[in-house]
Amino acid sequence: MDLRWYLPKKLILLIDITLTFLSLILAYLIRFDFIDFYDLFLVKEYDTLTTGVPVLLFIRFLSFIIAKTHKGIIRHFSNDDAHRIFFTITLGTILISFLSILKFNFMDGRVILPKSVIIIEYLGTLFLLLFSRLSIKQIFFNTNKRKGEKINILIYGSGKMGMITKTNLEKDDNSYYNIEGFIDDDIKKENLLVDRKKIIHPKNLKLHIEKLKISTVIIAIKDPSLENKQHLVDFCLENQIKVKTVPTVEDWYDGNFSAKEIKDINISDLLGRKPIELSNQKTKDEIENKTILVTGAAGSIGSEIVKQLAKLKPKKVILLDQAESPLYELNQDLMNLKANLEIIIGDVTRKERMKNIFLTHQPNLVYHAAAYKHVPLMELNPSESVRTNLVGTKIVSDLAVEFEIEKFVLISSDKAVNPTNVMGASKRLAEMYCESLNTEHKTKFIITRFGNVLGSNGSVIPLFKKQLNNGGPITVTHPEVTRFFMTIQEACQLVLEASSMGNGGEIYVFDMGKSIKIIDLAHKMIQLAGLKVNKDIEVKFTGLRPGEKMFEEILNKNETTSKTHHPKILIGKVTNSNFKETVKIVDEIEKSIQTQENDKIVRFMKKIIPEFISNNSEFSKLDN
Repeated sequence: MDLRWYLPKKLILLIDITLTFLSLILAYLIRFDFIDFYDLFLVKEYDTLTTGVPVLLFIRFLSFIIAKTHKGIIRHFSNDDAHRIFFTITLGTILISFLSILKFNFMDGRVILPKSVIIIEYLGTLFLLLFSRLSIKQIFFNTNKRKGEKINILIYGSGKMGMITKTNLEKDDNSYYNIEGFIDDDIKKENLLVDRKKIIHPKNLKLHIEKLKISTVIIAIKDPSLENKQHLVDFCLENQIKVKTVPTVEDWYDGNFSAKEIKDINISDLLGRKPIELSNQKTKDEIENKTILVTGAAGSIGSEIVKQLAKLKPKKVILLDQAESPLYELNQDLMNLKANLEIIIGDVTRKERMKNIFLTHQPNLVYHAAAYKHVPLMELNPSESVRTNLVGTKIVSDLAVEFEIEKFVLISSDKAVNPTNVMGASKRLAEMYCESLNTEHKTKFIITRFGNVLGSNGSVIPLFKKQLNNGGPITVTHPEVTRFFMTIQEACQLVLEASSMGNGGEIYVFDMGKSIKIIDLAHKMIQLAGLKVNKDIEVKFTGLRPGEKMFEEILNKNETTSKTHHPKILIGKVTNSNFKETVKIVDEIEKSIQTQENDKIVRFMKKIIPEFISNNSEFSKLDN
């Protein structure tokens, strides 16, 4: 049976008046100890009934109409509806009592209704109206609940967010969750009941999970202790319990969400650190009413920079990329943004094209995210790596100087530190070129470095997900390989923050906490999928790829840091590059690109970057 119809409003009003009348009859019977019906109503209280009952029913009817208590949808009866009924009936009772006092003192010395009857009728009417609505609501939910086997769950968080989660899941027709209780870190709440559900402390979780046959834990707490949350997630993964999260409060619609919006825990929750959040009015002031060029706009970092810029009221954002299809898709995604965006197909290595763009649009700020980033591919294609990452940067930065751009922000990489591969070395050369320009010209050149970005194109997370979907194996290069991680949002916030606080010549880096073992990440992803490591999904070691490091670094041994106004953002102090010497080396490398002489290109790079020592690469021979 599917109760999709709605009770007519007039019928609800009639039922409410009928319940009021029944409550009044019951009040008389209680008041006079259930004496003979005929003797009570037609003899002893006849005069009172003929005036009192019509007056009370009229006042109730009028108050119901004014308060519109009959117009709510009963299946969605809420606390607000209950409050409205309470105040409506209470005010009606106060009014009938006041009129009864007036009649007794100033008219005929008789009350409209006995005081005890008024009080009993008030309590009875309040009970019947609330009980009837709650009963109909419960009947509707029980009738329309999803049929079939339910999943026993616990909700992590017994506060407001946890209660909202419980309410939304229970009233969702399509929910297959059976809520057995709450998890709370406060030991004082242990064994207390919230809405008839028991609160469990994490230390006793194992016992209850086995007893209640829990298969899923839903995280519904806004700002949990990172350590406590991590312990809970680890416990769940070890015991093959799925972990899910409710949508963020910002994504709720009218304070609600449905069961289908509950998702598996996000991989960023496995970072083991609190995400860095930036909120700086200075950033907004830096962007507002400015024309901004973003190169590599269709990439993971570039597209997120564009999205964040669009919220800061720029005059115009120019989206430049050579990748036609990704740029088209990005344009489709951004159509709903209220920002002036212009899509341009272009290659940063084509000077004439780039000059025309600068001449036409006269940007105030440049965010240079265009780059090749895949280490093994760039190790096989050094000339193209250097052409885009170094020469492309040189062309765009030279134009920034020529057109007196206010600030030029280079998006670099932690692989530029003590590089062991061509890609990292090409990014370090790009850094050095920008550093040398900063000492000679008006434009402020700012560099940002960060680690691996979760979910970016070609990163390890999408690879692991694809391998999981294919049934494995998951491939890890080495059991001891570690990496720093951050979310795309964090990385791009750093870029924008750097733009606002930088005065030129700085290299901004994040204090990203501890690096993470890739093997640990792989294990957790397998467990999150509800599978067992090396039983359901094999983990296979493939060996380090050409140019790959065992661990990443944010600064080399000759670089130090200084603090900024944000505790998680540091400025790397580096030795400034000599402009003339840097330009000379870059020119030599550029000539070698024309002849595709890879050994010669890499030899020049090693000359200018002494710390560039190739690892597991054919270019290791050049280190002797």
